[in-house]
Amino acid sequence: MLASTATCRMRDPSSNANIDKAVVKKIFLRWDVDFDKRRIFGTASLDVDIIDPTNILVFDSRGLEIKSVSSNGKPVKFDVEDTGILGEKITVFVGSRVVGETVSVVFEYATGEGKNCTALLFLTADQTEDKKGPYLYSQCQSIHARSLLPCMDTPSVKQTYEAEVALQIVRVPKGLVCLMSAIANGAPVEEENHVTFRFNQPVPIPSYLIAIVAGVLEKRDISERCAVWSEPSVVDKAHFEFSETEEFLKAAESLVGKYVWGRCDLVVLPSSFPFGGMENPCLIFVTPTLLAGDKSLANVITHEIAHSWTGNLVTNANWEHFWLNEGFTVFLERKILGRLKGEETRQFDAQTGWEDELLRCVKERFSDQHPFTKLIPSLQGIDPDDVFSTIPYEKGSAFLMYIEQQLGDVTRFEKFLRSYVEKYAYKSILTSHWKSFLYHSFEDKKEILDSVDWDGWLYSPGVPPVKPSYDGRLLTAARDLANQWMKAESSDLEKFEASSFKSLSPHQQIKMLDYIRGADALEHEKLKKLETLYGLSKTGNSEILYRWIEIGIKAQWKEILPLAFKFVSSQGRLKFVRPLYSKLFLWTESAGKAIHLFQENARYMHPITASVIAKLIPK
Repeated sequence: MLASTATCRMRDPSSNANIDKAVVKKIFLRWDVDFDKRRIFGTASLDVDIIDPTNILVFDSRGLEIKSVSSNGKPVKFDVEDTGILGEKITVFVGSRVVGETVSVVFEYATGEGKNCTALLFLTADQTEDKKGPYLYSQCQSIHARSLLPCMDTPSVKQTYEAEVALQIVRVPKGLVCLMSAIANGAPVEEENHVTFRFNQPVPIPSYLIAIVAGVLEKRDISERCAVWSEPSVVDKAHFEFSETEEFLKAAESLVGKYVWGRCDLVVLPSSFPFGGMENPCLIFVTPTLLAGDKSLANVITHEIAHSWTGNLVTNANWEHFWLNEGFTVFLERKILGRLKGEETRQFDAQTGWEDELLRCVKERFSDQHPFTKLIPSLQGIDPDDVFSTIPYEKGSAFLMYIEQQLGDVTRFEKFLRSYVEKYAYKSILTSHWKSFLYHSFEDKKEILDSVDWDGWLYSPGVPPVKPSYDGRLLTAARDLANQWMKAESSDLEKFEASSFKSLSPHQQIKMLDYIRGADALEHEKLKKLETLYGLSKTGNSEILYRWIEIGIKAQWKEILPLAFKFVSSQGRLKFVRPLYSKLFLWTESAGKAIHLFQENARYMHPITASVIAKLIPK
């Protein structure tokens, strides 16, 4: 271990754990998943290495029912203290311990009931697509693993894990499967009222990457190391949509080195999943909103694959440095797509990220001076979920693109990226580690690096101090068509043809709608013509549909409301439902129905989503 990474472990404002004294190295989970009680019962055995003399070990928890704690086979005293947004602090008294010792701590516990367990969502059979059996999935990022198991819930601590999971159900439905962010260890063992699965994750991971999914699932192989899982009615569609996964994986390996995780499977989750994807190792979680029917949204898979190196292998030491995970991953994702689909595609994606994600987030969601628009914000006393936005993604990737352009050697910068991953693999780091390695790798370019406005990029709020250079050729057609609609007079509307829109790529279509979305509200007659000509309400592309709804709401076009209400009720992806609910709550015409709709749907939502949306309701 690097001395530098050891020191960065000594502070994480989002964790209660005494990581300056001890670190978890291995976890063994023995779980009984009870679908009727919607809880997990079992034990978590933690092997903890002492790195500084101590007589206590402190762990994170949220809503867990701790029944007993033992250490090295003997019962020990423990205290549980409420720490507000961080959940609870479990202090285990282990006697005097010295550097180099490994202490075994075993918790017998159960997850909390209902909303007390923010990591898990249990679904009844009726809440699934096929209605063939109950369903369970987890989402531990950022600080929700502590509601799944007692742990040091900080990305600065990495551990291996093994698990033995029994699915308890009165009648085991055919096809009931359990998967985790690990490699399956042997075949499942089925008994009368339960079926048991075993897993092993030999690569050390932070707690937020521990994941579980259980339900009636089918598998389709994509390659020897890649497959897709989903409910049976969706699996063939998912297999088609994500058939390029192996291709993406090989392109990533050509940039940043060997894939170390063994399997790279995908699982398409129910529509309540709050994110586009989650980079759980060995098992990427995917939203069904990516199933566009034409592979046009499969770039999200590229992003999650890229996390296998930037995020999962090299990890931010705390959530203040989240851009080290996400900014690097967006940058790498676009490098991968550039190799597969051409540099123009990379440039297009980078520019749309700047214009439609970064600028919109700064100007509309926050403000130029809002502290959450800093690339490295302070999270003292703040829930990381409340800070979550596109800032670390797009501001971070723009920063890397800017530095690459300033240094002036793309090939050399790509080699640096690979060396960076190799140097810090299996470690958790701060921005200062990356910056030091950058200076070390480009000693001959010190003057250029010294000219970078480091404080402006890393610690100042708002739009970055410099905009990278972009090749905007692919944007021209999208911008021109949008301008035609925005400038058209009533007499011009009959001149528009469907072919002018359909000839654009799906990403150009999205960009065209973004131009309209960012301008003044369109007249209602134009909206009617757009719908008649392009059939936007009937698209299978969720990104296009989302923008179309936003355009309609901005224009206060009542005809968009049935579609808007249906969209926010049919899926729970935060990227879509947070801004849409926010706007629906504020429009007099829609506010009452939107609030009622949310209150009706909240119990079906993921706890993260329900919490975020509830905070948007005007007081």
